[in-house]
Amino acid sequence: MPASAPARGTGSPTRAGGRASFQKARRRASAQALLLALPLLVFLLSTFIAPIGLLLARSVENHEVPDSMPALTHALDAWDGRGVPDEHTFALLAAGLREAQQSGQLGTVARRLNFAQAEFRSLLMRTARQLPADAPGAWKPTLVELDERWNSPETWRLLKRAATSPTPDFLLAAVDAQVTPQGAVAFVPDNASVYRQAFARTVSISATVTLLCLLLGYPVAWLLANLPAKSSNRLMLLVIVPFWTSLLVRTTAWYVLLQPGGVINSLLMGLGLATHPLPLIFNRTGVLIGMTHVLLPYMILAIYSVMKSVSPVYVRAAQSLGAHPFTAFVRIYIPQTLPGVGAGCFLVFVLALGYYITPALLGGAGDEMISQLIAIQTNTQLNWGLAGALSAYLVIFTAIFYFLFNRLVGIDRLRFG
Repeated sequence: MPASAPARGTGSPTRAGGRASFQKARRRASAQALLLALPLLVFLLSTFIAPIGLLLARSVENHEVPDSMPALTHALDAWDGRGVPDEHTFALLAAGLREAQQSGQLGTVARRLNFAQAEFRSLLMRTARQLPADAPGAWKPTLVELDERWNSPETWRLLKRAATSPTPDFLLAAVDAQVTPQGAVAFVPDNASVYRQAFARTVSISATVTLLCLLLGYPVAWLLANLPAKSSNRLMLLVIVPFWTSLLVRTTAWYVLLQPGGVINSLLMGLGLATHPLPLIFNRTGVLIGMTHVLLPYMILAIYSVMKSVSPVYVRAAQSLGAHPFTAFVRIYIPQTLPGVGAGCFLVFVLALGYYITPALLGGAGDEMISQLIAIQTNTQLNWGLAGALSAYLVIFTAIFYFLFNRLVGIDRLRFG
């Protein structure tokens, strides 16, 4: 026994040294893997994550008035919002208008305020053009004489809200809401609602396209998964080929096919199935056909990848025990393919939420999706704040749908029937 003690004593440091060497090797391997992935992480951060973050930040930023008229901004921040401000604030407004005009920032300020009230741009521009070099008495009567709207409390309340940053105005406007003069939040009437209807329409179109893709894609995926490998590979080309064609080209092809004098209407009328051209374009029908055609391969591939791993032994076992083929298919085969169905439905639904080209070309005035309104705000209205707010809600809705979908159809909740 005494002879064995030194052996145990010398073995403990050896094992500790081995563990230290192993952990050091793991840390070295992790560092090497991180260095290899670092260029990709930097690329994703600079081209994907950072632009999205900046756009979402624009939904609450309100820097035009504070940056161009800082003194007026501080004065409005201290104003209680009752009546009209004092003489000092009017003087700061005159000085701010003059400085913004000289620096070339007056147009930016006027455009920002015009989002709150359509006449604000003309008010600022007219006041700045007619602004005297000095007020003989006081600035308040001078500005009121130039335009009576400067004597309106509502004008100053809007100016005060435009000088506040961060602001909830864009987030409220994105759901057709606004702050009343009393400080409460109120929604516009339903007949004047634009963005709430657009969100509901976007979800409705996306859900319909997802259902159509599922109904059309499941049989195709089953056929591809159960055919011999040679035949399946040939048919798989028909599913993959659309990925090699531009989205704009595919949408334009449907534009040619669906128009009143197009191939489909001509064929239907030639066969006697229709007496006049059917309205297949510039309406919801055209949007659904075009989006379903574009997104169908995603559904097929997602379901097919799961069906290939489903063993036919379970269905044959159910049939050998007396189950009808249809019953075995519904209760044994379909539950095993639900992970692919869930992945395909979620993928198609999320892609459809942000679709732009297909609804723009094939849809009508009542088929605008939220992505089209975001494009209008960025390209035409130059209202990046409202565009960021609409994008923020779209991201939030996508996250909500993901968690709801994962809770209802998550893999961990699947059970065989």
